[in-house]
Amino acid sequence: MARTAYSNTTAPIRTPRGTEYEAFARITHRLRQASEDKKTSYPDYVKALYDNRRLWTLLASSVADKDNQLPKELRAKIFYLAQFTAQHTSAILSKKANETALIDINTAIMRGLHREGQ
Repeated sequence: MARTAYSNTTAPIRTPRGTEYEAFARITHRLRQASEDKKTSYPDYVKALYDNRRLWTLLASSVADKDNQLPKELRAKIFYLAQFTAQHTSAILSKKANETALIDINTAIMRGLHREGQ
């Protein structure tokens, strides 16, 4: 009891980078899981694709803001990936592509966020 009496009772404060990492991790996990189960639960698969596209749309909106502090070149790359994600998601829903590229992109972003946060 003495040990816990002086412990921190509040949740750890998450940095913006940590929040972004968590969002990517959660959505990427759902996308992977839904892709494995898409034949039995196609609505969950579509919802995971939709949520992934929403995340990328939010990122595109953020990097398009003139007050965004990221370097211009990085902002352009993120915006391009958001456009690719939107187009590729449409191709997936039209059964002309699969989700592998989206999962790979998200995983690469997560690696970058994790590396930068250390």
